[in-house]
Amino acid sequence: MRVLVTGAAGFIGSHLCRRLVAEGHDVVGFDDLSEGSLANLVDVPEVRFIQGDLRESEAVGKALVGCHVVLHHGAMRSVQLSVVEPERFTDVNVLGTLNVLVAARNELASVVFSSSSSIYGNRERYPLTEDMEPRPRSPYAATKVAGEAYCRAWFESFGVPTVSLRYFNVYGPGQNPGSQYAAVIPRFVTACLAGSDPVIYGDGQQARDFTYIDDIVAANMLAAGMPQRARGQMVNIGGGRSPTSVNELLSMIARLTGTTPRPVRMPPQEGDIRRSEADISLARRLIGYDPGVPIQEGLRRTVEWFRTFNSAQRATPDGT
Repeated sequence: MRVLVTGAAGFIGSHLCRRLVAEGHDVVGFDDLSEGSLANLVDVPEVRFIQGDLRESEAVGKALVGCHVVLHHGAMRSVQLSVVEPERFTDVNVLGTLNVLVAARNELASVVFSSSSSIYGNRERYPLTEDMEPRPRSPYAATKVAGEAYCRAWFESFGVPTVSLRYFNVYGPGQNPGSQYAAVIPRFVTACLAGSDPVIYGDGQQARDFTYIDDIVAANMLAAGMPQRARGQMVNIGGGRSPTSVNELLSMIARLTGTTPRPVRMPPQEGDIRRSEADISLARRLIGYDPGVPIQEGLRRTVEWFRTFNSAQRATPDGT
């Protein structure tokens, strides 16, 4: 099977490429490298990489020629940055998704769309279920609502098989801690390993349903099979366990790193939500999703990866 992975040089995309190659698939990677890095794909030379912009329909169409499935992960991701640059986020995330769907229809390909739990916003009731009306609190979340709507419309109007996966707080080895808008786990791990003070925004009681990268990859592989009952649907992809507060998370990472960090408290971030917790019963039923890595084990693997990565960086003469 030939599979196009958009956002292939990013965190999730590169993990997908490795799994697909390991299973013997013909993989095409597409990325503009504005956030991703080819270093993430150095161990999978089998991937045919194309540097391109999702906003350019011709480039997307050429990349998709001969593909059977698209795992669409190319997007701008930061909630906070989307508040600063909403037009750019809409341009890349919405127009880019539309271009993928148009090309997929032409190639008779199916599409797995990477959505986000941020579409739910703040709620009075948890866990979150797919029948809840979206309440996006950021332009980023709004682009994901639009992407889901286009996917469903392409299935209903043109018969293009689609599944939208609503990810809940993905983490794991290879996640970039260097960005100003980096996710909380790589920021905390690198701060603890470096002996610096991690930053907590707000009171730290905001809770997240953290989902390990291997479970995200597994969900994509299941969705790529396009079970008839899942087509045109949106499903939650979470960790399957109780959420973890940011304060609890730091305590867990401190134990794993053998450190006693003193967090710096900062005001809450614009567009942030208080809680995320997925009901994954629909994903279990429609695609057979069954997460296998609890937060304690996922953090252990993640910390170990960062230890190894940091050691390798120090061993390189120029630090690159």
